[in-house]
Amino acid sequence: MSHVLAAVAWPYANGPRHIGHVSGFGVPSDVFSRYMRMAGHDVLMVSGTDEHGTPIQVQADADGVTPRQLADRYNRVIVEDLHGLGLSYDLFTRTTTRNHYAIVQELFEGLHRNGYIVARTTLGAISPSTGRTLPDRYIEGTCPICGYDGARGDQCDNCGNQLDPEQLVNPRSRINGETPQFVETEHFFLDLPAFAEAIGSWLDHRENWRPNVLKFSRNLLDDLQPRAITRDLEWGVPIPLDGWRDRADKRIYVWFDAVIGYLSASIEWARRTGDPEAWRQWWSADAQGKDALGYYFMGKDNIVFHSVIWPALLLGYSGEGDKAGAAGELGRLNLPTEVVSSEYLTMEGKKFSSSRRVVIYVRDFLERYDADALRYFIAAAGPESNDTDFTWAEFVRRNNDELVAGWGNLVNRSVSMAAKNFGEIPAAGELTEEDRAVLAVAKAGFATVGELIGKHRQKAAIGEAMRVVAEANKYLSEQAPWKLKSDEDKPRQATVLHVALQVVSDANTLLTPFLPHSAQKVFELLGGEGVHAPMPRIEEVEDLDGGPSYPILTGDYTTGARWESVPLVAGTPLAAPKPVFRKLDPSVVDEELARLGGDEA
Repeated sequence: MSHVLAAVAWPYANGPRHIGHVSGFGVPSDVFSRYMRMAGHDVLMVSGTDEHGTPIQVQADADGVTPRQLADRYNRVIVEDLHGLGLSYDLFTRTTTRNHYAIVQELFEGLHRNGYIVARTTLGAISPSTGRTLPDRYIEGTCPICGYDGARGDQCDNCGNQLDPEQLVNPRSRINGETPQFVETEHFFLDLPAFAEAIGSWLDHRENWRPNVLKFSRNLLDDLQPRAITRDLEWGVPIPLDGWRDRADKRIYVWFDAVIGYLSASIEWARRTGDPEAWRQWWSADAQGKDALGYYFMGKDNIVFHSVIWPALLLGYSGEGDKAGAAGELGRLNLPTEVVSSEYLTMEGKKFSSSRRVVIYVRDFLERYDADALRYFIAAAGPESNDTDFTWAEFVRRNNDELVAGWGNLVNRSVSMAAKNFGEIPAAGELTEEDRAVLAVAKAGFATVGELIGKHRQKAAIGEAMRVVAEANKYLSEQAPWKLKSDEDKPRQATVLHVALQVVSDANTLLTPFLPHSAQKVFELLGGEGVHAPMPRIEEVEDLDGGPSYPILTGDYTTGARWESVPLVAGTPLAAPKPVFRKLDPSVVDEELARLGGDEA
């Protein structure tokens, strides 16, 4: 058994999340975490809402509220949406807790002591009309390296290079289009070049990473530059140094504090369990007989923060890198085992855009459709390794042809026939070669599907699980238990239905990480009692250090199914089943397309 950290990208709390967001960070991380728990590993799945930075401040000003009020609003919306999807966080928290502030400041101080954070005078972008600082991401222009006319002030998404706003050709504000003024200001910089050798050596030993992630990460090392980690802001974590901590105009910037959330959330989780040191089982690089693994889930636009910047922070705090140093009071910290990045999900051939109303928010989706229908689409057709287009026609087709007509039909007819003819799970007689063959296919699925999920090949994994479903449907059609009506045929009918129900049970376990809501229903249709697929719950909690209260996602995931075939017990009562999935009318496609660009989308 290993200690497995599932570190899930932090959704930004400036609005509700859409289905493109959860296809990258949400569903893939939950499928992986559920499987790893079922396989016997000790999983810690953590994240929260990312709530600092100028975009929050700008939007709060526009809405006539404080940044905290805006963050409070969307923190609750996002918590409710992720709960609706059944994402099994051990702790989903937020970056405005006092615990998070303390951990961010601890890492800042450790890096500063070791010489990896240095003060420099630089040029800061100011809005001429307001006099306020413009954040890097709110400045666009032409990339001086590749010529892309849409580069941001912190990074060019076309060539992947880090940038500073003053490097852009023809820079302009994304807020109002004006040309920013650049004035001298003092800030603290992370000395990224001091980690190039250590990160390069670490990347050389990464195995089984997705090739696009590894290639992109290695390319970033060719031209690492010191990166500013403070900004002229009022909203953010205070700088924990004498002469700076009480300044209202300088804050640690959001990109630095957000990645530290993985660690601070783990520490908060441990404190809430009553064992404040429990987080070290997933994080300490000093433990003997180390069995801790860390998997980080995000969209591809976040790779640089997880494969270069976050490792640099961990190395520097641990006293590693070109300048060496001593580890802080948290000790030496583990680097990621793997950075699991998804590509982009588009919608009806267009990039998701809230402003252009090319979007469907998670809560709107869940008001009209089942959570498992969306989870299935993301697992079977999501942007795992290539950009993927979500279309309503394809969503309806997969729901009706695969979930309803394939898996739902298998469950319904197997349980219906057994309930009608026996009222219970019938006992099996002597097995034929055909019986043994279909049972073997189902049992073999545990190794095949499990290995694929463990390697983050979820499309292939759910494809293998649905292959078991197809084999079971074929078996039922060929054996035709509905024709075995005579007293003489009754024992054979009982055997066929017992075998079919056993394969349904096994297939349900294989599909549980992907479809936890329906998996619980199928488990109960087979006479099961108790929890098969544990679900998260929302709790209102007090800040551990005296700050305002807030909602969290958490849950007890120690019960539920294990990753193995469990023999059914003959004689278990069965009732007539209810449909597990809803068939969608084809008119849904036209209705949803009409909503795009309308008031409801």
